[in-house]
Amino acid sequence: MTDFNDLTDLDRPLPVERSFSRPFWDATRERRLLLQYDRVAQAFQFYPRPTSIYTGRASTLEWREVSGEGSIFSYTIARRARPPFRGHEPFWLALVTLDEGVNVMSNVIQCAAGQMQIGMRVRPHWAPLSDGRHLLLFRPAEGGSPSG
Repeated sequence: MTDFNDLTDLDRPLPVERSFSRPFWDATRERRLLLQYDRVAQAFQFYPRPTSIYTGRASTLEWREVSGEGSIFSYTIARRARPPFRGHEPFWLALVTLDEGVNVMSNVIQCAAGQMQIGMRVRPHWAPLSDGRHLLLFRPAEGGSPSG
């Protein structure tokens, strides 16, 4: 079985913070996940945007805290990478469908090759950044079996 790198020791570049994404990044300082929610469409959206993808208006958006739990929708094994990931291969890159219905692309850590599968339940893991914010990664949930 191939050992996968957990990518927790990477010196990652800091994500750009924009005025409309500030609540998202501020919440990561406390290891909390906030998503934008459109009150009119009654739906979440991710990644943070200045306006709703449903209504095109900023006025229909509010921030709501969510658990960050979800299921693997798709994944790949990165065996070659550019900096800062070069030298940390192989690693998992996954598309996770959060329980709120939005997709988030991130790394899955603490996951053996035989464990990773479509539908596997995951939970958030917060990787610290040099400025006090955290980056959302995922790790297998307790049990980790696919949702049915």
